[in-house]
Amino acid sequence: MPPDRQGGGEADPGPVRGAEDLGPLRSEPGSLLEHVPVAVLGFDDEDRVCYWGPGARSLFGHESGAVLGRPAAVLFPGRDPGAAALLAERARALGYWRVRLPALHRDGTVFDCGFRVFPLTGSTGRSVVMGLASRSVELDRVKTNLAFLDALFETCPIGLVMLDEELRYVHLNQALADMDGIPVDEHLGRRMTDIMITSDGGEYQRLLKAVAQEGRTVVDTLVGLRTRGHPDRDQVRSVSLFPLSGAVGTRRGVGGLLVDVTDRERAIMEATAARQRLALLDRAAAGIGTTLDLNVTARELVEAVVPEFCDACVVELVQWMYEPEIFDPRLPLVTRRIAQGTTLPPPADELLAGLERVTYPPGSSIHAMLDTGRPLSVPVNDDFVTRTVTHRERARLLLESGLGCILIAPLIARGTVQGITMFGRSAARPAFAESDLALASELASRAALCLDNARLYGRVQDIALTLQRALLPSAPVAGPHADIAHRYLPGSRVTEVGGDWYDVIPLPGDELALLVGDVMGHGVPAAAAMGRLRITAKALAGHTPDPEALLAELDACAQEAGIELATCLYIRYDPHTGHARVASAGHPPPLLRHPDGTVERIGDVLGIPLGVGGVPFRSTATLIPEGAVVALYTDGLVEARGQDIDAGIDALRDQLRAPVDCLEETVDRILARLLPDTATDDTVLVLARLRRAPRTGPQ
Repeated sequence: MPPDRQGGGEADPGPVRGAEDLGPLRSEPGSLLEHVPVAVLGFDDEDRVCYWGPGARSLFGHESGAVLGRPAAVLFPGRDPGAAALLAERARALGYWRVRLPALHRDGTVFDCGFRVFPLTGSTGRSVVMGLASRSVELDRVKTNLAFLDALFETCPIGLVMLDEELRYVHLNQALADMDGIPVDEHLGRRMTDIMITSDGGEYQRLLKAVAQEGRTVVDTLVGLRTRGHPDRDQVRSVSLFPLSGAVGTRRGVGGLLVDVTDRERAIMEATAARQRLALLDRAAAGIGTTLDLNVTARELVEAVVPEFCDACVVELVQWMYEPEIFDPRLPLVTRRIAQGTTLPPPADELLAGLERVTYPPGSSIHAMLDTGRPLSVPVNDDFVTRTVTHRERARLLLESGLGCILIAPLIARGTVQGITMFGRSAARPAFAESDLALASELASRAALCLDNARLYGRVQDIALTLQRALLPSAPVAGPHADIAHRYLPGSRVTEVGGDWYDVIPLPGDELALLVGDVMGHGVPAAAAMGRLRITAKALAGHTPDPEALLAELDACAQEAGIELATCLYIRYDPHTGHARVASAGHPPPLLRHPDGTVERIGDVLGIPLGVGGVPFRSTATLIPEGAVVALYTDGLVEARGQDIDAGIDALRDQLRAPVDCLEETVDRILARLLPDTATDDTVLVLARLRRAPRTGPQ
């Protein structure tokens, strides 16, 4: 055998072997023996050292030349030959024996050493005793680690797994087997994809390969999955992965720790969903019912839920035949759709917006929901469409809209069904759960109360507006010396009807009285007060020639009636002379447009409002040219938030400078240009073109 070979040699007891000889027994890198120094040595029949491996040199400190052929007693304290003899005798008798004995290092120190001895017989028939020796402390450390690993795999509640480079199961513990619902032995040799079912497009598989091939480390990554053992159970696992270094002749692998965090994640998701529901309710409470307009309130409900809660929403009011009507499930239900919204692509928008009046046949899901008074979630399928939608084209649009389910909730306020609201989700979103039904009930309850308030307010508005219009002149008769155009426009539905009024009163001697006024306040009280002042002014005008006296009488009437504040402008025109007297009780001044287009204020004496009392009124005289136009108005036309009233009067003056060929067209043009789309106050505008009476008698 060449002298440059290392290690121990065969079990032939003939020639002795040293560290220079290479034998078949060696420590493999990557194994446990790599971490525990192991000495390989051999004794012949006379208990002499016949084999001395490189590990023996490290463990005992002797070079091979110093011990080969010498008695094995050199390795023990006191050079006791009995220790070596005991090892040889037990090895031959038992075939394998392990023991701990004190050993002697070359430097004289004694250490506890673990021996594993066994006999080997060579081809010549002679035998040797081979021994493996290690420091006991190193063996204890490895045994402790192995015991820990065994206990870890046996009792750890966390899933533990070892995979080879092909991601096949090499080792796993019972905890992981329980998670997967498959016994341990049925895992071994199978690939990860044979056990786990993921819907991430192979992302988890690529992650495992990166750990195995690139040595990456992954910590606490959440993976959603199902397993072949539990195919109907969704799981969320926290996965930590690390590479495993391979031993000689093996490939790299993957180690993993897997924790089932499904309950934790579900609790987190439920808590998050609860917080989102509370936040939505909070925003809805603040955003629904900001006005007393029925349509605006319905739109606010739609905007509050789309797209956060649903992908589509409609609000419909029930069209009862009479107020105390009770829902009868045997009769069709007719509703009026007042708001809708969706984020879904066509034809969903056409489905929602293409219909205003909806009829639901008996037996529909809407009937079932109203019969119980509780929200109802239904899937959008042929059965629902057949029972709910009577129009074939509408049924087709519903099936093609992309909606997967619809939640129907009643709008009930003060014990009365106001209408229904429907929330729709696309098939791509989760269906409505019980918590969603509870949220829809809260939203519908809040919206129903706001809608009912708006409905009741609208009814009061209608009453006030009806009273207001009934008390205003429908077609005032101006006489032969004046052309009149007049408009009364109530404010938006958001604000109550005010007390604006006007009148044109023919007087004896061809004279003409023009009045405009505004009672402070809104609603029915303001309309009633306005009517009282207008009727009183009409009665006084015929026998009270002085405008200031008429205002004094109106002031007394206002104080008697409890009208605290009202303005009034009174003009008395004599067509024979062209003179006019103007008196004001706190009202904006009239404007006079001359035939040449110039515009000026007249009777610019403000005065105090009616109802204040204690201050006399004054009047001013002015000459009105033939064909001039007088403009009377209320502050709704010239006053706006953030703008001085003088700026509004100047804007009206600019409009009057334009040609005034037709009074009716001029009135409409001025209102269109000066009033915003949603006026917040009532507005009166009266234009009077005044002419002179022809002279009579001898020329």
